[in-house]
Amino acid sequence: MTRDEQRRLLPLATRAALASVAMACFLLALKGFAAWHTGSVAMLGSLADTALDLLASLVTLYGVRLAATPADHDHRFGHGKAEALAALFQVALITASAAGIAWRAITALSENGPTADAEFGIGVSIVAIGATIVLLWYQRQIIRQTGSVAIMADNVHYQSDVLLNGSVIIALVLDQYFGWHKADPILGIVIALWLAWGAFQASSNAIDQLMDKEWPDDERAAFLDVAARQPGLKGIHDFRTRRSGSHDFAQFHMEVDRDLTVGAAHDIVESVERNLRRTFPKVEVLIHLDPEGHVDTDNPLVEADVTPHWFGKRL
Repeated sequence: MTRDEQRRLLPLATRAALASVAMACFLLALKGFAAWHTGSVAMLGSLADTALDLLASLVTLYGVRLAATPADHDHRFGHGKAEALAALFQVALITASAAGIAWRAITALSENGPTADAEFGIGVSIVAIGATIVLLWYQRQIIRQTGSVAIMADNVHYQSDVLLNGSVIIALVLDQYFGWHKADPILGIVIALWLAWGAFQASSNAIDQLMDKEWPDDERAAFLDVAARQPGLKGIHDFRTRRSGSHDFAQFHMEVDRDLTVGAAHDIVESVERNLRRTFPKVEVLIHLDPEGHVDTDNPLVEADVTPHWFGKRL
């Protein structure tokens, strides 16, 4: 992609992000009035989720922007973990909101009256679903053109909003037309649990990044498969990986023949780096060169030879 194409696509992603924020503001005002007018716990839960959508989008976009900032003198590995910190901030907000909704729903279980003006709440939810579907369609057009990861994540988030608004409609219909007045607080509790589960998943991913968890086994295997396809390479050990925002890091010790000159060994290392850079352009690689058979440490966490099983047969 040329620089001119990048300049053209960047405003598209920005417009999509602004459309997302504008839609969240509109739905926040609409659902706020509906929650106050109807007293529906399910509508209150939907309102809280929309408020979190707005705040989460703003925090996430800031975190992603900060994470994309190039490495500097004080942050030699970049700023990728800003995304994880932003995610943990969101998790705290979602958890507090889920607890508040659950408390209000449990309190409402002791009340036997129907929801006030449920038809209005149903109408608001239908409008919210229609508006969200329009936003989803617009975001997908931008995603096809730009491939923006931030807009892609926002799109997934708003897909869940369609389901959430649908649950509000179900609760109000059961309350208003079937006389099941417990439906609204029960759906409110379900929404609170759904929010709490989402918070747990988000916190798990963020903590994994902050704790430098290793890549999944299939990603490690794919990386090693490329790294090992190099004549002159005798083995790979002490392979370590981690993820920081959208940046990946990998390091390993590479063994070569003991009798090679420094220049020849360096040429092999550079060849391995070029192959990895072509296949994994977003991974920062650090390679330590060892003579064949060299033992670095007695640390039990240091992996022995991790080259693929076919390595010795093909080279």
